[in-house]
Amino acid sequence: MEERRELIKSRLDAFDELDKAFDEAPLPVETADKMVENAIGTYPLPLGVGLNFLINGKDYIIPMAIEEPSVIASASYIAKIVRNAGGFQTVSSGRTMIGQIQVVGCEDFDAAKAAVLKQKEVLIGAANAAYPSIVARGGGAEDLDVRVLNEDTSASKYSTMLIIHLYIDTRDAMGANMINTMVESIAPLVEEITKGKVYLRILSNFADRCLAKATCKIPPELLESEGFSGEEVRDGVIHAFEFADSDPYRAVTHNKGIMNGIDPVVIATGNDWRAVEAGAHAYAARSGSYRSMTGWSVDAKGNLVGELELPMSVGTVGGSIRVHPTSKMALRLLGVDSAEELAQIIVTVGLAQNLGALKALATDGIQKRSYGITFSLRCDCGGGNWGDDRYGRAKIGGRKRDQNRKS
Repeated sequence: MEERRELIKSRLDAFDELDKAFDEAPLPVETADKMVENAIGTYPLPLGVGLNFLINGKDYIIPMAIEEPSVIASASYIAKIVRNAGGFQTVSSGRTMIGQIQVVGCEDFDAAKAAVLKQKEVLIGAANAAYPSIVARGGGAEDLDVRVLNEDTSASKYSTMLIIHLYIDTRDAMGANMINTMVESIAPLVEEITKGKVYLRILSNFADRCLAKATCKIPPELLESEGFSGEEVRDGVIHAFEFADSDPYRAVTHNKGIMNGIDPVVIATGNDWRAVEAGAHAYAARSGSYRSMTGWSVDAKGNLVGELELPMSVGTVGGSIRVHPTSKMALRLLGVDSAEELAQIIVTVGLAQNLGALKALATDGIQKRSYGITFSLRCDCGGGNWGDDRYGRAKIGGRKRDQNRKS
């Protein structure tokens, strides 16, 4: 472990946060006592690094906090395969989060809806006035819309309510406090406009306007395994995906495996893994049934094509990120420039982890994969070589990466 630490530091032109994180307790009890109520200690997790990841032409060493064996090795192994196929490609839809306001007791809900839409710019302006610092950074409330739920009370056991969605660009923050402040601040104005009573004023973790998507394309020859041709592995992956996409009993376990890759990066970077989990599972059920988060197909040239798109409400500033020393170190290790970039990295690891599980299931089985790891994690990352031992635990070597690069 010491050798790996020193080689990472030398490779990244060592910085103070990394030295401190390695040499001191990951989270001092004094800091923990200020983070939560009734603190009595801390609960450490192993922190490893995912290797071989080439994303949009950029190399990444990815910190992952997880107690489950084989996850980091599996993701790194698949990243090596995808690297040899040209790497992962990612895109994102922006940083728009949602704040919700619930209004009940309106005399005329259609009239209330029309009144809110008529006063849309006034409401957006009032929301931004409540949090001017985000506006100064180029973000803030940008739009809103209105829905009426349970309009036909004869067909619903619930009361009619008007729901306002305030759309907010949170820039590089996850933005929970920001969003809640904004929707709470305009609640009195909403009541005045709608002639109703406001109850809930809260963010939504179903951030379907804050999506990140990762894709890969792999020639079958790169999928060959002992006793299995590349085409056999490819077809087995497709069958496994179709099972998950057709059956919620399988989809739950399939998607849990995807989150095996996602959650460790979310945790390591100090983000809210519970919010990410909730949004991801809701997105998997957006069609009305719970399905696979990933999609796998075969293109006209016989390549295996994978994609994963999920809401990704993460940040690189604010919250526990600013106080937890390990999360600050993890973000420096990643070298990310924005929350969008972090979101794209996270879904990439989820896609890699999913393929690692499906490849194992379609060939030797998950038990052999988990307990007999013999992956080779050698790769060429920015000019340096990464070695491995027979159990897939990475040893790191090679020269420093380009000093002008942050990855």
